[in-house]
Amino acid sequence: MLSQKSIQIIKSTVPLLEKYGVEITSLFYKNMFEAQPQFLNIFNHSNQRNKKQPVALANTILQSAIHIEKLNEINLMPIVHKHVALGITPEMYPIVGAHLLGAMKIVMQDEATPEIMAAWTEAYRAVAQAFMDAEEDLYFETEEQIGGWKDTREFVVDRIEEETPLIKSFYFKSLDGKEIATYIPGQYITVKITLPGDGVDVPTDKMRTYVRHYSLSDKPNDEYYRISIKKELGKNTTPHGIVSNHFHNIIKVGDVVPMSVPAGDFVVNNDYETPILLICGGVGINPLFSMLKETLVQQPERKINFIFSTHCESTQPFKEELKQLEDDYKETGNLKINIVYSENQGHINKEIIEKYSTLHVDQAEIAETDVYICGPVPFMMQVNKDLLQLGFQKENVHYELFGPLTPVLEENQMLRGVKNIIEN
Repeated sequence: MLSQKSIQIIKSTVPLLEKYGVEITSLFYKNMFEAQPQFLNIFNHSNQRNKKQPVALANTILQSAIHIEKLNEINLMPIVHKHVALGITPEMYPIVGAHLLGAMKIVMQDEATPEIMAAWTEAYRAVAQAFMDAEEDLYFETEEQIGGWKDTREFVVDRIEEETPLIKSFYFKSLDGKEIATYIPGQYITVKITLPGDGVDVPTDKMRTYVRHYSLSDKPNDEYYRISIKKELGKNTTPHGIVSNHFHNIIKVGDVVPMSVPAGDFVVNNDYETPILLICGGVGINPLFSMLKETLVQQPERKINFIFSTHCESTQPFKEELKQLEDDYKETGNLKINIVYSENQGHINKEIIEKYSTLHVDQAEIAETDVYICGPVPFMMQVNKDLLQLGFQKENVHYELFGPLTPVLEENQMLRGVKNIIEN
């Protein structure tokens, strides 16, 4: 718990953070990577190049300052899950703190008074301790579960299926043949691949470990993990996705890939019986498809509306599986699957959501419907806005954000930090 004096001092720094925030976080990453090059293997450098990571961190610090008196109310779990997937350890926190506070002092110069630096040091230690405590618990939980493990474990590619020209599904089985940990629909696994640099963020003569999170795209089972990866093609000055292209072009059946245990708190709650609305765009279908399949198994009588937006029929993954689900559950009348092809129907909008989300849900049920959204950031922001206008409750709207995370600290359910990322 921070002292009242520190709370007041930190709140007084809000104008400074609004002015210097991104400059501070950009310098922080630069100095830390130079002093601790091993940290390069943790961060996605494309997010550094396009400023997503510095902007997201700057917004997190700003929002923390604005709401510092509610520090104990912040939901840390999305970041805790990411940290456990990445293998963050307690020894890293003092290093990060020293570089972050050092960057703050360098950028703010005389405006970073001893009182301000003391207050932010106290705040950082409190937040770091909260993360370390939560991560210790999650590390124990994931390692001790049946089939669980610590750090990484080797998995072998058992099967590869082409879903679309740009999406392939990879099926992984444990190399040691032992049990694998189950997961909750919506969670992801983390792959760690060592490759030569891409020539953009890392020189081609340097090797580095690339870490990527991929949502599990099938219902839980005790035999394999399935991830469905979109091949990210470069545009203009943006390079190809080095990991996604490696999977598509190089990885073959029999190859071994190190993975972290399934993680993530964007999960469907199968304890409820209220209707579910799943809205996804593009490769954002992956976690929601897992949710759909498992909910049908666990709660076949629960009302489900599934709305998926993609460019055209040729870009739609899981066509046969979706058709099979429709056939299997046709008699119950509880499942409605609607595919929106933006090529000729336009993007998902308020009218489309209203039309498809109420096919078997009456107005009274809208307020209690659980909504899950996944897709590109602008897509999620627009869908969220439309949902609230249609009467869906913000506390029932859940979403998955790919890339740098920013805790939700304000009334708006979608991230204010996301807007900053888009605008910058």
